[in-house]
Amino acid sequence: MSILTLSVILFVLLFLFLGSGLWVALSLLGIGMAAMALFSDAPLGLVMATTMWGHSNSWALAALPLFVWMGEILFRSKLSEDMFTGLSPWMNRLPGRLLHVNIFGCGIFAAVSGSSAATAATIGKLSIPELAKRGYPEKMVIGTLAGSATLGLLIPPSIILIVYGVATEQSIARLFVAGILPGILLVSLFVGYVAIWGLMNRDKLPDEGESVPLREKISRLRRLLPVMGLIAGVIGSIYAGIASPTDAAAVGVVLALVLAWFSGSLTRQTFVEGLMGAMVTSCMIAFILAGASFLTVAMGFTGIPRLLAEWIGSLELSTYTFLAALTVFFVVMGCFLDGISVVVLTTSVIMPMVQKMGIDPLWFGIFVVIVVEMSQITPPVGFNLFVLQSLTGRNILTVARAALPFFLLMVLALAIIVAVPGIVTFLPGAG
Repeated sequence: MSILTLSVILFVLLFLFLGSGLWVALSLLGIGMAAMALFSDAPLGLVMATTMWGHSNSWALAALPLFVWMGEILFRSKLSEDMFTGLSPWMNRLPGRLLHVNIFGCGIFAAVSGSSAATAATIGKLSIPELAKRGYPEKMVIGTLAGSATLGLLIPPSIILIVYGVATEQSIARLFVAGILPGILLVSLFVGYVAIWGLMNRDKLPDEGESVPLREKISRLRRLLPVMGLIAGVIGSIYAGIASPTDAAAVGVVLALVLAWFSGSLTRQTFVEGLMGAMVTSCMIAFILAGASFLTVAMGFTGIPRLLAEWIGSLELSTYTFLAALTVFFVVMGCFLDGISVVVLTTSVIMPMVQKMGIDPLWFGIFVVIVVEMSQITPPVGFNLFVLQSLTGRNILTVARAALPFFLLMVLALAIIVAVPGIVTFLPGAG
């Protein structure tokens, strides 16, 4: 049986599982079991038990529920409101005015939540009513939120980077550091686009009559200090080599609880809700990772990844052509699956090809995350689109059209890091 036939059989089986509504984790287990039963003589039950236990019993994975919990705490605190209040007076004089609050607010919150959906929901709840009341164009309000909220996947600490690091056995600390400059690049592109749009559409922006004195601006800026301190505590401890990502996650949870306590938003109810939310999300991700780890080992027994890598090598594709094909593939997959599922589902097959092409796995991790970010604002299953649809009451296509310019800016960012890979590799190499 040819490699193409093997791949098609398993691919069709996967879509049958997913199309029937079966959980992603169970679909991954089912594909792994089918692959081993059909194309290998290895003991199925023993391999599945030892693989799932071995990959679940990972110290690096302990960072994941802690970062999720930290995001849940902040999601329920007043720190996001303080962020909006602290940023807004400084944005009035920029072309595009308060639309920039969405971008910088999402960028800051992304750095402490690690979640794209949580970033969109938190900043959106604050900014959409406020900007609508002031008369800002709804299309730009939705677009800036949809695009900027995806930064939660890239700016560390990122949940999806932890998942990629565990799935591919890459250093999570180095992945976190590698995401900093690409995150700044995306923020710069978004800010530049909004500024140009603002200069070209002055008549569509409201006249901000409020003039805040410098002393009041500085006073409001102090409300950003707690969340900036949290970012510095988490990212700084990793970059300085003081703490591992897992240790830094524990520090982040403690700091988030302390800040929520001092802000007056930490109650028994919010504590329990945050803990339960983190448990549900973490169990879902851990279950998907366990299924993916078994699929990776099952694929190894069948020899499919090796055969695919050899086949790709025989096509003699250039690196750019290969990456362009992968970009389309990941975006299409992201139209039907969430970002974490896309990463864990594809790494077992894709990584041998990536290594065959001589691509740095660290750089490729950031590449994948940016492509997955793009899929978050691609219908029909763009998670950020669903969040903003629920906040605005608009249909999914209206939200998707508003997000289209930011999708194209992400394509530009992808082209830039392909052309200048040092944007990704410089900081990890300097550490």
